[in-house]
Amino acid sequence: MRKLIFFMHTSLDGFVAGLNGEMNWIKFDDAMFDFVGTMTDLADTALYGRVTYEMMQIYWPNAGEQANASKHDIEHSAWYNKVSKVVLSKTMSEEGLNNTIVISDGLANKINEIKAQEGKNILIFGSPRTSHSLLKEGLIDEFWIFVNPVLLGNGMPLFKGVTETTKLNLIETKTFDCGVIALHYETIRN
Repeated sequence: MRKLIFFMHTSLDGFVAGLNGEMNWIKFDDAMFDFVGTMTDLADTALYGRVTYEMMQIYWPNAGEQANASKHDIEHSAWYNKVSKVVLSKTMSEEGLNNTIVISDGLANKINEIKAQEGKNILIFGSPRTSHSLLKEGLIDEFWIFVNPVLLGNGMPLFKGVTETTKLNLIETKTFDCGVIALHYETIRN
């Protein structure tokens, strides 16, 4: 069965964005981009909430073609353009979308159907509200949490509305020169 893998940057005090959605505090370096490239090689589906999907659609389809495109821009743009995309949204329509399905209801059943299909992993980049819904339904198999060396004080919490205990097993950690520590957990299923 395919795994649903969650990727998210967080501040040390547990926020994924500032009060107004700010993410300018997120640190990254080439080693982190290379690492993400190894993860995307193992995935053929990207899952987003509507807001994150719309942000991705503005940048990634043509990012690799820009004159100043970095190695990461070229590689991630190529990956983004070939993978299937799943968007969780109650307001979006699939009409006119390429290689993209929209899930507006029956979340658990539809995600489990996708996970049961042949293929590689499914990655969730960002999309905190979507991640909250997936976590609530117990659909996330693994977590990669990138802890940034910053305290925001307030903002959008990493895990909001968790009402049941979710037990995790630490698989590995990675430290990047930019000061970010990546924590890799798997969900313990009972």
